[in-house]
Amino acid sequence: MRNQTELNEFLLLGIPQTEGLETVLFVIFSLIYFFTLFGNFLILLAIYSSSTLHTPMYFFLGLLSIFDILFPSVTCPKMLLYLSGQSRAISYKGCAAQLFFYHLLGSTEGCLYSVMACDRFVAICHPLRYVLIMKPRVCVGLVIGTWLVGCLQATTLTTFTFQLAYCGPNPVNYYFCDIPAILPLACTDSSLAQKVGSTNVSLLALTLLLSICVFYTGIGIAILRIRSAEGRQKAFSTCSAHLTAILCAYGPVIIIYLQPTPNPLLGAVVQILNNLVSPMLNSLIYSLRNKEVKRSLKRVFHNVVSSILE
Repeated sequence: MRNQTELNEFLLLGIPQTEGLETVLFVIFSLIYFFTLFGNFLILLAIYSSSTLHTPMYFFLGLLSIFDILFPSVTCPKMLLYLSGQSRAISYKGCAAQLFFYHLLGSTEGCLYSVMACDRFVAICHPLRYVLIMKPRVCVGLVIGTWLVGCLQATTLTTFTFQLAYCGPNPVNYYFCDIPAILPLACTDSSLAQKVGSTNVSLLALTLLLSICVFYTGIGIAILRIRSAEGRQKAFSTCSAHLTAILCAYGPVIIIYLQPTPNPLLGAVVQILNNLVSPMLNSLIYSLRNKEVKRSLKRVFHNVVSSILE
């Protein structure tokens, strides 16, 4: 890649229209990032320490927590560095790596939401055959499939973006290396890369959202057929946390696509909601709305306190 460009680095300008607010943003984003890491680490600890949570549902939940740790870590540390007064420069290869891992983890996590919806569909619509259908090798195969889709998506987008020549200027009018912010800096025609980027991202997001809608339509029909109110409530409670997490993940994306004219500040806010706030909310959603996770966390804290007092 270095041979195709005269640029050795890019300069991240940060969030549009926030000049002079660096200290305030640094404090806010530092707290959000800390609670994101801490909350998702607690969920992983709860799942690992409780044998009753070693099921496909919590296997996928543990993977989601790992993604919610890694995904904001692609963009947040660098953002916190330049908000604290450090250099805004990012190397050419570092910019390419940031774009690649952003789309790799984002696409893979989107696929994981669909896999989790499939898991809930099997659990509610085919409860007697759940163990037979969701075997360990099936779960591992589904996870490998999500990684393959994410890797293919990220490789395609990164290749089309960085095969172009970049000969200056190098200021990126954004807080991380994303495709819409990088392509305007290309010295050659970037129309093909723009079309591939927008088509691939939109097509994958719509496909995953459609699959989730199909699974939850089947789940909703199955729940309505349950005669007892207690049974319906129990079935719905197993899906409510996942549905809330999906709304937090896809809600900002839907907002940005529905606006009639693109707004740089709104786009950045939506990206921050998607990159930082949603991973933090996921840990709260699954810890506060899931009784088994809460019980496991209480046991962990009780054991820690007991060992300290002893």
